Amino acid sequence: MPATEARTTFTRELHINASRETVFSYFTDPAKMARWMGIEHRLDPVPGGAFRVDMNGRNVAAGRFVEVEPPARVVFTWGWEASEEMPPGSSTVEVRLTADGDATILDFVHRDLTPEQAARHGEGWDHFLARLGVAAAGGDPGPDPYRGPPPR
Repeated sequence: MPATEARTTFTRELHINASRETVFSYFTDPAKMARWMGIEHRLDPVPGGAFRVDMNGRNVAAGRFVEVEPPARVVFTWGWEASEEMPPGSSTVEVRLTADGDATILDFVHRDLTPEQAARHGEGWDHFLARLGVAAAGGDPGPDPYRGPPPR
C-alpha cells in the first residue's frame, strides 16, 4: 500500500450491562474472548505481549498489546497473518471503558485503516461488538456465523 494512501478511523460506542472489570476481561482472557470472537486465542496482556486470534481456522488477526490499564483501557496492534495489504501490527485498536453506574460505556477506536479496510472491519467489529455486549452481560450470543462450519 502506498505511504500516501489516505488513512481513516473506525469508531463505535457501546453500552454494556456489566462492570468495567468484567468487560475488560473479555479483551484479555482467552476463554472469555472465545465467547464473542474467534476460535483460538494467544493473549499475553502486557505491553509488548502477543495478541493473536484465529477467527475461523482461515483468518488470523495478530499484533501486540501496546497499553494495558485495567480496568479502563487496552490498546493493541492489529493485522492479518499472510496479508500484504494489512500485515500483523499495521493498525491499532484502542478500547476505553468508562463506568456508568453498574454498567460500562465502551469507546472503541480502530486506527490506521484505508477507507476500504475501515468499511470491511467496521462490518466485522459491529458483529463482534454486539456479541461482546451480550456475552459480557452474562448472556449467550449463540453460535458465531463468522466461524463457518465446524471442521470435518
